[in-house]
Amino acid sequence: MSPALLFPLGLLALAALAIPLIIHIARRTESRTVAFAALAWLEERPKPRRRLRLDELWLLAVRLLLLTLLALWLAQPVLWGVADTRPVVAIAPGVDPASVEADDEARRVWLAPGFPEVGTGPAPAPTTELISLIRQLDAELPEGAPLRIVAPAVIDDADAQRPVLTREVEWTPLAQNRAPSTLDAPAPPRLTVRFDAEGEAAVRYLRAAATAWADEGQEPAFEAAAADRPLPDDARSIVWLSTSTPPQAVIDQVRSGATVLTTGDLRLPVDGDLRPIWVDADGAVIAWEGRIGRGRAVVVSRALTPQGLPALLEPDFPDRLWTLLAPPPEPTRVFAADHAPLTGAAPYDQPPLDLRSWLALLIALVFAGERWLATRRARGPAP
Repeated sequence: MSPALLFPLGLLALAALAIPLIIHIARRTESRTVAFAALAWLEERPKPRRRLRLDELWLLAVRLLLLTLLALWLAQPVLWGVADTRPVVAIAPGVDPASVEADDEARRVWLAPGFPEVGTGPAPAPTTELISLIRQLDAELPEGAPLRIVAPAVIDDADAQRPVLTREVEWTPLAQNRAPSTLDAPAPPRLTVRFDAEGEAAVRYLRAAATAWADEGQEPAFEAAAADRPLPDDARSIVWLSTSTPPQAVIDQVRSGATVLTTGDLRLPVDGDLRPIWVDADGAVIAWEGRIGRGRAVVVSRALTPQGLPALLEPDFPDRLWTLLAPPPEPTRVFAADHAPLTGAAPYDQPPLDLRSWLALLIALVFAGERWLATRRARGPAP
């Protein structure tokens, strides 16, 4: 442990120590002249020199101590190297803490915001940020503190790769006292097609794909019209089958979060560069993707005809089209046994222990003592 001052210039306040000294000296030496007639004819003689003397030394000492503590508080004292290196057992919400065995010296905390101690309150609700909380806990713990993580058997919010921590952890998957959450199957996109005479032939293939998405006995979520027809306000999957540039109304709708699919050359103001998202067996790019505000633009480099794009006749084309218009999210559910953290991250600098809260308490006590000494009845008047 090593003490330090984060703001050493605060010690300049020590100059205020002269204030109580001056007050006590002035209070001791103050005098009052009293006229007395019998002394009018006495001869003036030099007065004997008196030594400087301070009374109420205890009060003076307390006041000097109070100002010294205030100056030290302004200098922001800290203590480096103070860390709790006791073992930590972090338990994921949803796991019964009674089933977790731990040493008596170990701290048991919940893997929840703030890392509350187990047993100090109600158990927190399961969180969707388990992996992020594990990284945060690893960063906040001092180097050398053993860490054991009790995770649920199934993690619903896993990253694409295993987390990398600064220390080796004891990874313990346990069964949850609740069933894992289930995810609803995503609804298929609702196709809104706008076409001209050259793109009309591709409408039948898009309608067939929308029909494949629909459940048996249901009408497909599909709407097609000429290119000059305005889009519905709720259109989110737009197919533009026209050689003309989409009007500004279409671009604005995409910028607000919709996806538009076009063919041929790029005729849209994308943000940045395009990236390939569909490549054939020969390595040729079939479709590109770009961002337009909060929306997406998908550009298919070939015409949507069997001659230009033989994949139209493949049985997996509806799935391919669905993926182009509404890419599925990255899988996040994994077995905890397969998602144990790795080691190799650089350790984080630990913050020092701030001593100002303790100093504030000491200042309050000293101030109370100073007030008692200054106002007590036994103090009496100054001579």
